[in-house]
Formats: sequence, structure tokens, C-alpha cells
Amino acid sequence: MLRIASFNVNGIRAARRRGIESWLRKRQPDVLALQEVRCPVDLLPEEAFGDYHVSYDPGSIAGRNGVAVLTRLRPCAVRSWGGGVWRREPRVSHRDLSEPDPAADPLSRELRAFADEGRYLEVDLADQPLTVASLYLPKGGLPAHLQDGKGREAPDGGAKYDRKMRFLVGFALHLTKARRAAARDGREFVVTGDFNVAHSTQDIRNWRANQKSEGFLPEERDWFSSILSPRTLVDVVRSLNPDDDGPYSWWSWMGQAFTRDSGWRIDYQLASPSLARRAVAAGTDRAESYEARISDHAPVVVDYDQDVPNV
Repeated sequence: MLRIASFNVNGIRAARRRGIESWLRKRQPDVLALQEVRCPVDLLPEEAFGDYHVSYDPGSIAGRNGVAVLTRLRPCAVRSWGGGVWRREPRVSHRDLSEPDPAADPLSRELRAFADEGRYLEVDLADQPLTVASLYLPKGGLPAHLQDGKGREAPDGGAKYDRKMRFLVGFALHLTKARRAAARDGREFVVTGDFNVAHSTQDIRNWRANQKSEGFLPEERDWFSSILSPRTLVDVVRSLNPDDDGPYSWWSWMGQAFTRDSGWRIDYQLASPSLARRAVAAGTDRAESYEARISDHAPVVVDYDQDVPNV
């Protein structure tokens, strides 16, 4: 069995204080994609990663973003959008793995502004014909016409909304390129992480009250539908839980959201079709209690048949 997990840790140092090492020992994923690592390389708590190889793009914004992929073996290749990728061998200090590849395909103009933010990283596994990507998609905001000044954030004229929509346009193009490149190399492809979009009414508990909330806007949901297809990418958790609400992957820290399971499913694993067909178990590791939470997100864990065939 090949176990792939994705986890927005909301800060790796905070997650370590809350028990991520215990979760990691218990669940033993073969691949773990992390989002919002939010830590400079020289302050990474190496003990949190155990015997995994770590590939990490910290981004250039202090205290924000940062995506990583942990693997059992050193990956064959690592690709990011921005600066050099940092690599950590098991129980060894981090080192600079690579500078930006001048021969890499250029990013679309919509994504260039995000290149150095630590939002996307992909690796080719050494022990499986598989490419795994870790994504942290911008949260965004409301369009100008929906901003009434009563929210927690000051009106910005739709700037955050516009920025997210540009990302969505560019990222759809990037996904097509990435999965086709993997197929040309005889690899399956899976992109996993925090998409900051709840796709359907099954993916948010209070969907009626959130139809004008960022992350559940009609245009965001339409975009999500556009990147899914039986021939391109499959929402693996939903394919194995077609009739269930959730399983939710994010709950606010505030109020009784977690206790009441008033959550959102915004963390996904989207896999190439033949890989998706090999999924045998998929869901989220919801904490047993509010106090036991490691992050405001829960890990998304999928078990695939071990023998992943060539495309």
C-alpha cells in the first residue's frame, strides 16, 4: 500500500508543539505534502521530520506560506516555481539543493507574481512512477460589490479576490502542463494540498449561509469543476465518499465550529484517473477533541494500491 497524506500544518513549529510527531509515527505515510510550513530553513525543527527526506520551498515572505514534500527515499527530481529548493536528508541539517532551473518551462503570466511565495512544489518519487505536488492556493477575498465593511477584514476594492482569480486562471494551465509532463515520462500525477475552495454543498456544513463567502463563491466552484474530469484529474476523497457530507478538513479556531463539526472541505488529493482508481481508503484525520488539534486543518490521507502502473 502507498499512503499519501497532505497536511496544512499552520506553522510547523506550532504543529510540533501540538503533537505532529506523534501523528506521523502513528499514520506512517509514505509521502507527506505540507502547506503553510511558515518557517525559515535555519529554524526548521529537524526532529519533526523523523527519517523522511524533506524537499522544501520556504518562499520569500517571512512567516507565511511554505510548501514541502516528505518522502521515504530521496526523490528523483524536485521542481518549484521560485527560488532554490532546500533539501534535508534524514537526521542531517538542511542544505541548498538547487537554484532555479533556467531551462524549466516559464510560468504563465498569471502565476509569475506568485513564483517566490512558496506555494507549489512537486517531486518525482524514486520508488514509484509518480509525481506528487504540494499546493497552497491563496485564500483570496470578496469581489468589490460584495464588500460591505462589516467583515473582519477592511474593504480592499476586490484586490485579494482579483489576485486569487488570476492564480486560478494560471494554475489551471499549469496543472494541464504538469500532468501531461508526468504522463510523457510514464508517471502518474497527484496534486494535493490546501485549495481554499469548497467545491460543492457537500463540502461545507453551512453552505446556504456561505454562498457569498470567499472560498465558496460560484466562480470559484465553477473553476474547481473545470479542472476535474474522468480523463484528467479525479477528486479521490469524493470518489470514495460520493454520498457523504465532508469529510471536512478545516474548522475555525473560534467558537464552537470544531465541536459542532461546522467545517469546510478545502484540502484535496486530485489524481490522474488510473491512480485514482487504485485508491482503497480516503478521508481526513479529524482530531478527537478541540484540545487535541494539531492545526486548524486536518490531514487528508489516501491509501493507494502499491503497484502504480505506467501511464
